[in-house]
Amino acid sequence: MKTETTSQIFYNYDRKNLDDSTLIKLYRAMLKPRTIEEKMLILLRQGKISKWFSGIGQEAISIGVTSALEKDEYILPMHRNLGVFTTREIPLHRLFSQWQGKANGFTKGRDRSFHFGTQEFHIIGMISHLGPQFGVADGIGLANKLKKNNKVCAVFSGEGGMSEGDIHEALNVASVWQLPVLFCVENNGYGLSTPTNEQYNCENIADRGVGYGMESHIIEGNNVLEVYTKLKSIVEDMRINPRPVLFEFKTFRMRGHEEASGTKYVPSELIDKWKEKDPLQNFENYLLAEGILTEEEVKAFKNEFKHEIDKNLEIAFAEPAIEFSETNELNDVYKEFNYQEVKENSEKENIRLIDAISQGLKQSMERHDNLVIMGQDVAEYGGVFKITDGFVEQFGKDRVRNTPICESAIVSTGMGLSINGFKAVVEMQFADFVSSGFNPIVNYLAKSHYRWNEKADVVIRMPCGAGVGAGPFHSQTNEAWFTHTPGLKVVYPAFPYDAKGLLATSIEDPNPVLFFEHKALYRSIRQDVPTDYFTIPLGKAALLKEGEDITIISYGAGVHWALDTLEQNPDIKADLIDLRTLIPLDTETIYKSVKKTGKVIILQEDSMFGGIASDISALITENCFEQLDAPVKRVASLETPIPFAANLEKGYLSKGKFKKELFNLLSY
Repeated sequence: MKTETTSQIFYNYDRKNLDDSTLIKLYRAMLKPRTIEEKMLILLRQGKISKWFSGIGQEAISIGVTSALEKDEYILPMHRNLGVFTTREIPLHRLFSQWQGKANGFTKGRDRSFHFGTQEFHIIGMISHLGPQFGVADGIGLANKLKKNNKVCAVFSGEGGMSEGDIHEALNVASVWQLPVLFCVENNGYGLSTPTNEQYNCENIADRGVGYGMESHIIEGNNVLEVYTKLKSIVEDMRINPRPVLFEFKTFRMRGHEEASGTKYVPSELIDKWKEKDPLQNFENYLLAEGILTEEEVKAFKNEFKHEIDKNLEIAFAEPAIEFSETNELNDVYKEFNYQEVKENSEKENIRLIDAISQGLKQSMERHDNLVIMGQDVAEYGGVFKITDGFVEQFGKDRVRNTPICESAIVSTGMGLSINGFKAVVEMQFADFVSSGFNPIVNYLAKSHYRWNEKADVVIRMPCGAGVGAGPFHSQTNEAWFTHTPGLKVVYPAFPYDAKGLLATSIEDPNPVLFFEHKALYRSIRQDVPTDYFTIPLGKAALLKEGEDITIISYGAGVHWALDTLEQNPDIKADLIDLRTLIPLDTETIYKSVKKTGKVIILQEDSMFGGIASDISALITENCFEQLDAPVKRVASLETPIPFAANLEKGYLSKGKFKKELFNLLSY
């Protein structure tokens, strides 16, 4: 029964065919995060939490979107989406523990706020770099499409984040591949303090959908019934007709970007205007006016939530502060990988490095039916080096996917595939181009397991190296960018046998692997290689030659330069170590050899400063100093970009310096 009310109702609520219980459920779903937020603001002032990003005034979006999805459909929220977490019914004491950096949170105190994910509740939290989140949603959507499970996923951004390049790349990929993803943009007027007219030069963000060839909608974000009913209708159709949809929710941020920043930059009349549009108060007034709720029920709900919050806060406050354990910290950087050796067969064939990589990749595709290969021109064209030639005919275009030229979005897509039960191999056309995908590699793939115990089952193939006259943008050997990043593994084979076995293991490994393949070795090095699938453990160097005079350490093309020098000088008796894997590094083999010979020279193709040779040198000095008979010597290429002309490139490379430095050290 309707009741008379003087309270303002700003919106014309259209309940359509929703029953009273659904309306009450939506109201309670909004009330709960609002009540939590009010409590958090008090705790923030008391110093009991460190930071808070308020979603007050935007609850209708989180609740409407989450309520329109099934509980096993992934949601990728942002800072101001507390309602996503509460609607998915995450126990409050775990959320409170997370915000206080306690062990019972989702990141073991390693990250704060909503920077976490949980497979149990199908929520994948944000990282501060914002943009990769859309690409991860692409990967989750792609996995759903490949599974044909009629599932969608939803990902959030603010209007400020929509300026990031990763966002544009991901929207384009989703449209090209027709992925079932809801791209939800909360346009709240300000990116921190920067107003929208300084963020983009179009009337509505939804207008961009035309450019992406994507369906888009503008929705009144503070009207929970409009959000819920429109989303529910579209989602039901997306499950049958998979496609991406861009939603722009018009809303407003009633508090600062985070509490410390305040709202002084916002005109007071604008805040007053949006106060009238408060999504919770308006909906409450509507339910009271319609007789769907009573004042007594509203009061009872508020008391219920306050009691629940206080009870769960007691649990979280009683939990002891997390203790530092170096062992625990180090052990959680990588997901445990139980290496299972697959022994080689007796039949072998003499093949090139490029053939071994192709063969290893193909046999991994046959072994893992959830493995997807992505990269520029990798499908019908077979890749620029023809490594995936013929793969489409055998595995189909679902699993061998040409991508737009957007390295960052594709790396993030690989992460989304991993989250949703797939393995991914991403080919960088040239290792140099990985700079365009650097962000998600070092900030998402590398950190996910340490942060919230989530694997990143992604291999990035990196055709690299100089010596082929390719110039500054197609010749780098940039492994040092990644050996410095905890959470990544770095593999760099020099021979066909190693390349095939190590690639198989890298794909088996649930951790992110950068797999370097030297272009100059692709067709110049041959070896007898087992014809069937086999594996080689990561982190084990190969001792190619043994001798008492000196230890030579190298990897990639440098191994062959060292071999050539030793063959030309058979009187030199050297231990020659091919590292094969840079991370994890086989220090045991290194130290054993150095302690035997007393002299060591490290040869790398990369330029000197900041290269891995420097770290190996330091490790040897720290651990083998008393056994050294001479300073550790590093040999590296010139401290310049890589030149094109043959004579300049020859002068650049460390290959020409190695023999002289080797003899100098031997005579020390």
